[in-house]
Amino acid sequence: MGELDRRQVLRLLGAGGAAAALASGLLPGLARAAGGGPPDPVAATYLRVLLRHTRWAEQQFDSAAGTYPARDFTFAVVLGNAVLLTRDGYDATIAGVDRETLRTHTLATIRRFAASNRLAGGTEWGRKLFFDTTFQSYFVLAARLLWTDLDDPTRQHVERITAGQAAYTTALGTGDDPDSGSWTPNGLLGGHVGDTKLEEMGVYAQSLAPALAWAPTDPRADGWRAAFGAWSRNEAGLPAADLTNPRLVDGRPISENTATNLYDSFLVENHGSFGPHYQEELWRTSGRNAMHFLAAGTPLPEVLTAQPNGELLWRTMLLMTSDAGEPLMPMVADREHLYGRDVIPLAFRAQVLGDRHAARAEADLAARLEPYQAYAPADRITKFSGEPKYEPEARAELAISYLLHEWRAQRGPVVPVTRQEFDAHAAGAADFGPGPGLLAHRSPAAWAATVTKPGFVKFAWQPQHDDWLFVLGGANPMLLPSTNLAVRERHATTYAKVRDGFDGTVGVLRFDTGYAAFATLPTGAAVYASTGVAEGEGVLNVYNLSMPGVPGLDGDRTYTAVEGSVTLEAPTPGVRTDDLAFAPVTARYVRMLGVRPDPQYGYSLWAFEVRDGDGPDLARTGTASASSASTGKEAKYAVDGDATTRWAVSTSERPRADSWLAVDLGAPRTVDRVRLSWEAAAGREYRIETSPDGVAWTTAATYPVPALSSTKGRLDIDGRAGITVAGPNPLTVNADRVTLSDGPPAPFVAELYPGPAKASGRVTAGAAEATVTDGFLVLLNLSGAAVTGTATLPADRGTRRLYRGEQTVTRTGTEFSYALAAAEGRIEPPRFTLTGPAGVTAVVRDASRVELTAPAGLLPVLVTVTPDGGRARPVLLPPRRTVPVVFGDVRPYSLADRALGRTTFPAEPLPPGMSSPAAAVDDDPATAWRPGPGGRMVVDLGAVLEVSAVELAWTRGRVPAAAVETSVDGVTYATADTGPARYVAVRTRWKPGEASLTRLSVRT
Repeated sequence: MGELDRRQVLRLLGAGGAAAALASGLLPGLARAAGGGPPDPVAATYLRVLLRHTRWAEQQFDSAAGTYPARDFTFAVVLGNAVLLTRDGYDATIAGVDRETLRTHTLATIRRFAASNRLAGGTEWGRKLFFDTTFQSYFVLAARLLWTDLDDPTRQHVERITAGQAAYTTALGTGDDPDSGSWTPNGLLGGHVGDTKLEEMGVYAQSLAPALAWAPTDPRADGWRAAFGAWSRNEAGLPAADLTNPRLVDGRPISENTATNLYDSFLVENHGSFGPHYQEELWRTSGRNAMHFLAAGTPLPEVLTAQPNGELLWRTMLLMTSDAGEPLMPMVADREHLYGRDVIPLAFRAQVLGDRHAARAEADLAARLEPYQAYAPADRITKFSGEPKYEPEARAELAISYLLHEWRAQRGPVVPVTRQEFDAHAAGAADFGPGPGLLAHRSPAAWAATVTKPGFVKFAWQPQHDDWLFVLGGANPMLLPSTNLAVRERHATTYAKVRDGFDGTVGVLRFDTGYAAFATLPTGAAVYASTGVAEGEGVLNVYNLSMPGVPGLDGDRTYTAVEGSVTLEAPTPGVRTDDLAFAPVTARYVRMLGVRPDPQYGYSLWAFEVRDGDGPDLARTGTASASSASTGKEAKYAVDGDATTRWAVSTSERPRADSWLAVDLGAPRTVDRVRLSWEAAAGREYRIETSPDGVAWTTAATYPVPALSSTKGRLDIDGRAGITVAGPNPLTVNADRVTLSDGPPAPFVAELYPGPAKASGRVTAGAAEATVTDGFLVLLNLSGAAVTGTATLPADRGTRRLYRGEQTVTRTGTEFSYALAAAEGRIEPPRFTLTGPAGVTAVVRDASRVELTAPAGLLPVLVTVTPDGGRARPVLLPPRRTVPVVFGDVRPYSLADRALGRTTFPAEPLPPGMSSPAAAVDDDPATAWRPGPGGRMVVDLGAVLEVSAVELAWTRGRVPAAAVETSVDGVTYATADTGPARYVAVRTRWKPGEASLTRLSVRT
């Protein structure tokens, strides 16, 4: 290594970590990456985004103080600066500041905030676990990258911060930080309902990581290391999983974990709902921590690469992933599309763990960063929340992600899987339970969910996983007209490919006003059916933005119905002015009466103008009043003629639909138009009303006027989704809101396709709703009583599809007999097709067995029956005789084994010598679980069931001694193979050379 390289190394790592890094062999690769440009295209994107983001960072610079400000920890921008200053390719034109000025600003900021940290003797910031230590982590890393440029007092301050924080945190034991208020990890017990403590435990761990990385020989390091391990191992703690795992991580068994930070369905929530940002927190904190160890040349603690339950949490994230690489967020009210925040979890999993699927997601997200950054407000990398406070954090984590790519470069790149491979791997369906309120399904062509969490109730659907098509998050309704409907009953059914031959879900919900159901199919199509729970049902809000580079966001959306099409241009972000004209009316009072507010912020007007023709604004001389107002945003500010002041409803009234703003003109005046200039909180629907006395009101105009209305029941949305509707009300397009049943409450059925709309598959079924959608029979009982009946199913080009159950062939199709429990929904795939004469009866037992009966007559009947995916077989049916037909080479879905496809423990990381126990429940005879010494596995059946039998099948060889155990809680087990159980365990005394378990089967 030349002298120049050594100087680059010191600049990169700092003197404190150089010797260890040289010894580890990490340093030379990092140094070459630093001197040779970005190591790969994704890293190059990160560097370009950091350069452009510097424009925003410099706008925050406080010239009077000579540093970046303390507000929102904005001074943490120094980490992004440090990366840019120590890498080739700095471009002042893009950054908006020359390199030396940026260096001066950065070093001055590090000097000031190193000295003002409480751990270094200051009083301004630091030590406080929530949130100071997060930004301390960024700050310390920035200082280390610029170590040789710092003066001695500043270096000493940084070292005191590093070690002092570890000492402070360790001194707390498992207690709360008194500086952090009510913020608590609940000791090492954690918590998962409402707000996971995964984040809190992660913060305790990350407050220790810099000291372990940069001061590993400190006499106190053993205590720091023990505390770091305890907090880290418990971050994703779940007793039912942890107690089964004796694997040592950093010298301690996972079975010693005490925390419960996850739902038993491997989902976390925060702020009272499913928050994928917090699901990702395990890898976000790991990314921050890992970079300290890697930069210092200190070995990574094992827990960072062997995180208990991490892979099962990641499975949930895969199920939720959009085409942009970040998770879909049906319950997140204000943190969607904060792209810069979601980079580091993916970068850590991809670059440190070598996860090729995470690498695919990371590449997809990186591809969106620059178009996103260019969109207003330009240069920022966390938008659409209305809060720039996330910018310093996102800048720091983008910088860390870049460094992780440099570190990975010396080991060889992680090659992302293809998009097709990713979609196939991520596909699946899961019911996360009534507590989390999420029933989700990701097929290769779409993502869909039934959401029942109070305040977020909706049926969500995103064709092609496109999270810029339909507005999904928070209080934005989807299909249901409001997210505030109270769910009185939740009926959830999940279909799994390994057990049923396909993935799918059905959610049937009861409300005070009726029932609605949502069935999702493996083709990406979905079926929505309702008894008519509210007026204006079947809502889909559509994103319409001009964000070149993001598919679909090209500045307009085209809606096509049978009657014609309309193209709507994207509105100007954050600005909307409505000019409404109406027949002249004489009135003293004019008001805007809300019908539907902005889902997040209600109503807010810069100006409310009232005119007669081209005359003056009559509201300027009037007196304004409102249903409510925020402090400093009273009604008078909407009529004061000042474009910088506004009226806004009070915070507590934001959800209220009928908020109003009125103007008393002082005397009766003739008026025929109003002009409303909205802030971002623009009313989605409202009425303009007039009154002679302020008591009796008459509607003069409504907003919006439908851009498209159709009674033909078919709609194409911008070539990205097709919808077929059967019901009495028209479907309409108002601005960027589609309403599939625009009118009074009425029963209707909608079929949603990730492509062109198809002919209606709705069929006559008596007491139930039924469709044949993409060949799947969807049966829905939207009532509180059991129903039976017959569904009339059409033939498909002369052949009849046969579904599980009994059906009779008719001249035009089949008559299918069904029986459904109260509020039951079913999806039946076509198990066979049949050609033959009318009168033949077929009873499908499973995908491999059908019983055929010929009608009365004198001669035998010849039919041809074909199993799904199999070969056709001619069958001769004697009159009035039943002939069983069995296809021995076809899997007999649906399988009765309740263990198939279920979650198994131990989860990764596995004990030495043990292979994944999932191989025992995957329905693949070629795979098997190797127990290892003293091996024990558990399968989670998902709910307490009455087990009638447990069967074990082993590979060839000597079968080890084994016992079956059952448990209802995953904590206490008894030796039994029958009775009530949710968890079924197999305990062995396995020795090398003995057989492996190829199948664990549970019968009920």
